[in-house]
Amino acid sequence: MTHKLNEMMDKPIIKESVLNYMREALPKFSGIIGELEEAAHRRRVPIIPHETATYIDQLLSVIRPEKILEVGTAIGFSALLMAQYAPVDTIERNPVMVEEAKENFQRSNSPYAIQLLEGDAKGLLEKVEGPYDVIFLDSAKAKYIEFLPRCLELLADNGVILIDDIFQGGTVFDDDDTIPRRVRKIHRNLNALLEKLTNDPMLKVSFLPLGDGLAMINKRKIVKV
Repeated sequence: MTHKLNEMMDKPIIKESVLNYMREALPKFSGIIGELEEAAHRRRVPIIPHETATYIDQLLSVIRPEKILEVGTAIGFSALLMAQYAPVDTIERNPVMVEEAKENFQRSNSPYAIQLLEGDAKGLLEKVEGPYDVIFLDSAKAKYIEFLPRCLELLADNGVILIDDIFQGGTVFDDDDTIPRRVRKIHRNLNALLEKLTNDPMLKVSFLPLGDGLAMINKRKIVKV
């Protein structure tokens, strides 16, 4: 079974020694989550890196969400990680990934239900019903800017959106004409996303240098005086 590799997996955005320390020093996951993580790294299947996974794990343990939406299931690693805390609806269109994720979900003993939605995220996002306390985007990077408005509609008042892989190994800040044509759409749309996130007064945003960059978004509360 072959998987499309993410070429940014080997382009860290922080000092390599710091990256290696986080990946080696942070505790490993147990059970099927740990097994999937180890197998994915061995097979070069692109899943969220260990430092991002441990951050999300700790974040969910603090905020205790009631309902989670994920766009981009892959083999089901992050869905199983998040389903330790709340039911998860997860969307995936790749049939190879769908079948592998189904097998992983079936052999797991997840505390909460995982609903795998098969098909294109654009159409499925219109059909799912919120509100979601956490929405995790980890899919086609060029589509993030397109998915964001609907995700904001689905987000609970005190909810958070997490968007993975936003920096493209740091190349997102390079001039457009230096970017290979095959990834230029990703480059342009990620820049449009960053422009939106940093300039919309209704959004509260932070960026974390985990993996290839993680954005965390809340909706600002309107205070009436």
